[in-house]
Amino acid sequence: MNPSARVLVIDDEPQIRRFLDIGLRAEGYQVLLASTGAEGLALAAAHTPDLVILDLGLPDREGHEVLAELRQWSAVPVLMLSVRDAEAEKVKALDHGANDYVTKPFGIQELMARLRVLLRSRAAPAEAGTPAHYDDGRLVIDLVRRDVALDGAPVALTRKEYAVLTLLLRHAGRVVSQQQLLREVWGPTHVQDTHYLRIVLGRLRQKLGDDPAAPRWLKTEPGVGYRFLD
Repeated sequence: MNPSARVLVIDDEPQIRRFLDIGLRAEGYQVLLASTGAEGLALAAAHTPDLVILDLGLPDREGHEVLAELRQWSAVPVLMLSVRDAEAEKVKALDHGANDYVTKPFGIQELMARLRVLLRSRAAPAEAGTPAHYDDGRLVIDLVRRDVALDGAPVALTRKEYAVLTLLLRHAGRVVSQQQLLREVWGPTHVQDTHYLRIVLGRLRQKLGDDPAAPRWLKTEPGVGYRFLD
């Protein structure tokens, strides 16, 4: 599996949204568009983007406020856009959790290069000590290439299945609560939707041939969450 990255653009200028939509799609990205902070946060929670492009000046609230709220529940890379080029504005954005800052007007090629850097950093393991390549002789998970294979054959996973599997892998040997999985994969508005998780785990086990009664990789901790057996 090698899905194209999903990029959420939050900007109130129609011409900027159109410019980025065309440029990103031409590079093979999936694109979500929002014109307000509230709409952007809702899309981020519902669709789990791989990267967010966030304008600093929005009609309903400051980009800094949107970033601060997003950072309460997501570590998605955020690239800030703004006509404000003062050093203090850049420092404030970075201090609030932005990963990069680009001033308008900007060149599309420079922007794409910055996006690629941020996406590579997201593909890297979330925790030091977690390998970028898991291989136990049967199951192979490449966190950089976003590939999964079982007994040498590629395994086709949906975005949610891949996200759940790799989140558990990054915490291998430790229990990950249902609420954490739901919050990080589906968003904070779905922390009670445990049936989503049961469905995805069931499909994952089926595709990996993992017997829940005698699990090789995915173990249920009743009433708590799930654990990747390493």
